Amino acid sequence: MENIIETERLLLRKIVADDEQGMFELDNDPEVHRYLGNRSISAINEARSVIKFIQQQYIDNGIGRWAVVEKGTDTFIGWAGFKLTKNVVNSYVDYYDIGYRLIKKYWGHGFATEAATACLDYGFDKMNLETIYGMADVGNTASKNVLEKIGLNYIENFTFEGIEHNWFRITKNDWVNKKYYDS
Repeated sequence: MENIIETERLLLRKIVADDEQGMFELDNDPEVHRYLGNRSISAINEARSVIKFIQQQYIDNGIGRWAVVEKGTDTFIGWAGFKLTKNVVNSYVDYYDIGYRLIKKYWGHGFATEAATACLDYGFDKMNLETIYGMADVGNTASKNVLEKIGLNYIENFTFEGIEHNWFRITKNDWVNKKYYDS
């Protein structure tokens, strides 16, 4: 299986059918879905549907979330990456959203930050994107912290599907400057 991104501890690659057990463990946990506005899944066939949905994004949009795999163990620990959002969200349409979701036992180890940082590099360097957006439920301080750590700037609060969210963005210029000052 071809890796798209390799970091110190992680491999990011396309999500495949063999990821169904990991996807089920991820999306079956109500705590993982606490701030996502949707319900957790309860059957393996729902995990298969999630995988097919993401794989269809690869075909339709040339991009979709990638499996996050722990190096050394080859364990699926979640997903990270981009989604081309074609629906209107906070008055934006046709934008790239950065996201990440990890199995609960992998929270708090810096994996989301590591994966998302690598995704930004890919988005700006390989995809030549000019702007990347992110959002988080205002109650999800962990996700908000990741977005800020990787360099996204808070723009405003907005209501999405009846829930208040924080809206973030980073431009290619912001990213280049952040990398320069961080080095």
